[in-house]
Amino acid sequence: MTRTRTITLDAAPSLLPLMLRGAALSPLKRPRPDAVPGDVRLAVPGLRITQDHLTAYERACGFATGRPELPVTYPHVLGFPLAMRLMSERAFPLPLLGLVHTSIAITQQRDLSPTEMYELDVHVKELQPHRRGTEAVVVTELYAGGDAPVWQSTSTYLARHRTNASASGAPAAGQDPAEPLPELARWRLGDDLGRRYAAASGDRNPIHLHPLTARLFGFPRAIAHGMWTVARCLAEHKAHGPVHVQARFKAPVPLPSEVVYAARGPAFELRSADGSRTHLTAEVHPLAG
Repeated sequence: MTRTRTITLDAAPSLLPLMLRGAALSPLKRPRPDAVPGDVRLAVPGLRITQDHLTAYERACGFATGRPELPVTYPHVLGFPLAMRLMSERAFPLPLLGLVHTSIAITQQRDLSPTEMYELDVHVKELQPHRRGTEAVVVTELYAGGDAPVWQSTSTYLARHRTNASASGAPAAGQDPAEPLPELARWRLGDDLGRRYAAASGDRNPIHLHPLTARLFGFPRAIAHGMWTVARCLAEHKAHGPVHVQARFKAPVPLPSEVVYAARGPAFELRSADGSRTHLTAEVHPLAG
């Protein structure tokens, strides 16, 4: 039976202590195919949006400020501390160190007002095999007084380890298209982008902040947050209303760098300026009325 733990945002610890706790427990964990994700849900009732936090997020990601609706990716930022809390606990079977965010799917039923009151719910739905290890499936839901969520995301986080599977977790839909999408915009990303997004989102993972801290985890330079790349592209795409987004993270974006935003119809991608790497592929589809 799933246990629901109700907390408040003030009671939720900041991300840095969670990361430290998860890092300390990581050497004690050995991913196994038969591991179970735990049975705890974290819920935050009576949630109201803080305008200063929202504005900082909009500016960091390229959304217009003062809009009557929340950015499609904003609820993910609200739920991320709860997801980190679950994944840093002893009961979570995968090591937090080395977890890689591989995909996110978002379903939004309508535009969400910054002035509404919400309830936030986060749980680890399942673990699933991947050709390179095991993925945790983390579900975040936002409610606005009804029985069904008005916003839901499903993220996958990969823990790499040896497996016997040859092709699990490698859907054909995630492969890059044969022809690159047409370029619509080009962005120069500064070396401080990770720190600016961290200040707005609260995600202060060391791999995003500075070359010195990134090197501790095997990256020669700091890399952009994957969720910043999705948010920046959706800001350019102007996605809103009832919509479904499916995004896959393909390769890190080093900082500083120049990237290309390309799109055609519902599909968009972010790739390196020289076209040698695709960092992100995604599709945006309006929901049927």
